[in-house]
Amino acid sequence: MNPFVLAIIVLGGLAVIVFIVGLLISARGSQAVIEERLEQYTGAPEVVVEHPKVATEERAFKRVAESLDKAMSKRGVGEGIATDLARADLKLTVTEFIILNLLSTVGIAVLAALMFRSPLFALPGAVLGFFLPRWWVKMLQRRRLNAFNNQLSDALNLLVNGLRSGYSMLQAMEAVSEELPPPISVEFARVVQEVALGLSYEEALDNLVRRIRSDDLELMVTAINVQHEVGGNLAEILDTISYTIRERVRIQGEIKVLTGQTMLSGYIVGFLPVAITLLLFLMSRDYIMRMFQTTCGWMMLATIVILVGSGFFAIQKIVHIDV
Repeated sequence: MNPFVLAIIVLGGLAVIVFIVGLLISARGSQAVIEERLEQYTGAPEVVVEHPKVATEERAFKRVAESLDKAMSKRGVGEGIATDLARADLKLTVTEFIILNLLSTVGIAVLAALMFRSPLFALPGAVLGFFLPRWWVKMLQRRRLNAFNNQLSDALNLLVNGLRSGYSMLQAMEAVSEELPPPISVEFARVVQEVALGLSYEEALDNLVRRIRSDDLELMVTAINVQHEVGGNLAEILDTISYTIRERVRIQGEIKVLTGQTMLSGYIVGFLPVAITLLLFLMSRDYIMRMFQTTCGWMMLATIVILVGSGFFAIQKIVHIDV
C-alpha cells in the first residue's frame, strides 16, 4: 500500500476515535455539572443523584469521566488549562479542551497532508492544529479583559455611589451585577454568589483576581482588603482609583490611535507573504510546489519565516506601551 494513503488512513482513524471519545465525555448530565460547581464553593462531598432510567454502563462512564476531569484539573498543566478556560469564560472542562486540542491537531494534520498531497506537511499542520485552540483561548481572554477594563471605571462609580447612599459593599456589588452588562456584571454576580455560598469576602475577591488578570482590579481589591482590615473612607479611596483608571484608559486610547498605522504595517508585513503563497498555490500549484521539493527551497522557507517573524514581533514590541 502507498505510504501516503496508509498515513492518511491512520490519521483519519485517530481523528474519528478521538471525536467519539470527546462526544461520550461531553455527554454528562446537567445535575453532575451543578454538583461539581457547588462543590468548588462549599467544599461539600459530591452527592450523586441518578435517574432510574439511566443505564448502569452510562452511569459508570460518567463517573469515570468526572473522576478523570477532576484528576486532570488538579495537575499542573490541567490546573493551568482550567484557569485559562475560566479567564476566557468558556464552558468547557479540562478533559473536553484536551480532546478539542487533539481533534484540532489530528484534523489539521490530515487536511494539510491532503491539500498538499504529501505526508511531509502533516507535521507543520499538526503543530498549527496544536496551538490553534490555545490561540483562540488567548484571544477570548484578551477580548474579555479589555471589555472588563473598559467597564471597571463605571463599576467603581456605582460602588462609590452605593456606599455613599448607605449600601454595604456586597449590596453595591450586587447593584453593579444588575446594572452593568457582561462581562463585569457576571464577575461581580459570581463574587456575590460565592459569598452567599459561604466563602469569605477576601476569598471571593481573590478568586475574582485569579479569573481577571487586571492591574486596575488588583488595585481595587487591595484597597478594599486594606480598608476592611484598618478602616477608612472606602468611597473616597475607590473614587480616587476610578479617576486613575479613567485617565489610564484615556491615555491608552490616545496611544492606540497614534500607533494604529504602525500596528497595521506589522500585520501587513507578517501576513502578506502567507497570503501571496496561498494565492500562488491556488493559481499555479506546480510552480509553488517546486520550492517544497528541494533542500534549497526549505532553507529559503525557514529563512523567510525567521526574518518575517522577527520583524513582526519587533514591531509589536515597539508599539506596545505600558501605561
